[in-house]
Amino acid sequence: MRAPAMALIALLGATLPPAQAEPLRLTFVGDVMLADGPGRVIARGGDPLEAFAPILAEADYVIGNLECALAAAGTPRPNKIFSFRAEPAAMAVLKGRFHALGVANNHSGDYGQEAFLETLQRLRQAGITPFGGGRNLAEAHAPLWIEARGLRVAVLAYNEFKPRAFEAGPDWPGVAWSEDSQVVADIRAARAAGADLVIPFMHWGWEREPQPGERQRQLARLMIDAGADAVVGGHPHVTQGAEHYRGKPIVYSLGNFVFDGFESAEARLGWVLHLKLEKSGVVAWETRAARIDADGVPHPAPGLATPCGWAGEDSVRECLNPEPAAPPAPVAATDQ
Repeated sequence: MRAPAMALIALLGATLPPAQAEPLRLTFVGDVMLADGPGRVIARGGDPLEAFAPILAEADYVIGNLECALAAAGTPRPNKIFSFRAEPAAMAVLKGRFHALGVANNHSGDYGQEAFLETLQRLRQAGITPFGGGRNLAEAHAPLWIEARGLRVAVLAYNEFKPRAFEAGPDWPGVAWSEDSQVVADIRAARAAGADLVIPFMHWGWEREPQPGERQRQLARLMIDAGADAVVGGHPHVTQGAEHYRGKPIVYSLGNFVFDGFESAEARLGWVLHLKLEKSGVVAWETRAARIDADGVPHPAPGLATPCGWAGEDSVRECLNPEPAAPPAPVAATDQ
């Protein structure tokens, strides 16, 4: 081949757009509480996440809300109705399944600052990034940065359910509290720092309410107006529906994921949220149902219809939860 032809091929190769990368598959789950019933399952040698392990493994990155301290230190706070602290051995069921866990919630500080800091340390030692809380205010508000498949995604976590005593301060540990002006500033700062997408992960709303309140709706829209690409929520212990605003998904509450102590059917059904992300935003999303047994252990619910959606659509659809994949057929032995 002559030199001019070779030069033309090289020029075309340099100017052609790169092949489109596969979307980043990001998964969120709701409240993960590993004390009480789930803790007893673990103490017996069980694994509360076993049934969902294949579903979590489908994602490039998995995030949950850790609704307890995970520590040996600390004492329960006085005058708090429910205080949760899981044994350090419970870390074994999280390791290798979660990439990050939000700690911006109303139970992270149940056993005091010492147990809270121990929880953060144990998570990091297990290769799990805690976010939404830290040793001080700046660390608590720092984004979780996800860099994969050519994307840079910032996830921010906030709590706005009492007690506010768990809030981080300029020089004391705690969680990120949800103040509108601070949340908007954090979203804009993440954009300025190079985030392709920003996703707030909220701990908000009233417990056992099947629909989001006006406060949640107002704040969700404010965050998207400020630059968020999706809003994901939890805390009410029930799912709360989903909607699109300006073409971007809002999933108000994922409900429980690993949690016991609830009798109602609504509180024993949670959602696992799968997001497919590209530089343009969320291109598709779906939820998978988690039915929670008396021990607080989640199980898939094939055939159940749960919310889903696609970019460019105004309305939320419902998609059927898939049947579990069949195990591979055994290979027949042959004579040699």
